[in-house]
Amino acid sequence: MSNVIAIANQKGGVGKTTTAVNLGASLAVAERKTLLVDMDPQSNASSGLGIRLDSGDKHIYHALVGECGIREIVRKSELDFLDVVPAGRDLAGAEAELYMMNAHDRVRVLKKILEQVRQSYKYIFIDCPPSLGLLTLNALVASDSVLVPVQCEYLSLEGLSSLVSTVEKVKESLNPSLFFEGILLTMVDLRTNLAREVEYEVRSNSRIPVYNTTVPRNVRLSEAPSHGKPIVLYDVTSTGSRSYLQLAKEFLAQKGEAA
Repeated sequence: MSNVIAIANQKGGVGKTTTAVNLGASLAVAERKTLLVDMDPQSNASSGLGIRLDSGDKHIYHALVGECGIREIVRKSELDFLDVVPAGRDLAGAEAELYMMNAHDRVRVLKKILEQVRQSYKYIFIDCPPSLGLLTLNALVASDSVLVPVQCEYLSLEGLSSLVSTVEKVKESLNPSLFFEGILLTMVDLRTNLAREVEYEVRSNSRIPVYNTTVPRNVRLSEAPSHGKPIVLYDVTSTGSRSYLQLAKEFLAQKGEAA
């Protein structure tokens, strides 16, 4: 049975999709069978792994509304151990269709879908949209844990508190076993006082575990998505690649696995 991990933060631009793509790819390099589920209508995780949908191609939207099973839409990436469930622009319309279901069912659609493939993967990552709507709620109900990328800026801390509150509410009524995997500090530039202050604030005051690994600002990391490649394939020697490989090592160590 796989571990299902939602990568979530209601604030956009914090490195959420970058983390979903590159942590997934780094675990695939470590030969852990991994699935990345793109639940963001912007579909940046899909394009960041070179997945291009043609008109009429089915994706996660069609699975959510019952038009196909998840196995029909799984795509292979360039990495042998990494598969992708892509998203398309019309995923934005899924929330309206989910609201037409009864309250009990509308938040459990993704959970039921993923049960079809949980036996096939060691890790399943869900790239959530930058909001706390029904798509993210489905991801939280379907997941075992939540990984939170936080940019080293004070405004990001406000988004973190909102997410913590939402996760606590989900635990109370919908998914009692949900827990925080950890906080990942992203876009870190320790040459600035601000970054050092935010890192100190998070590590000192957060009740959530904080990864020792941090992800720096890195040009090569920013370039990789435009080439449809994770950073380990685009430039394995870059600081961005080394950071995500180190994160994968730390992630596996927390699971009691050797990298």
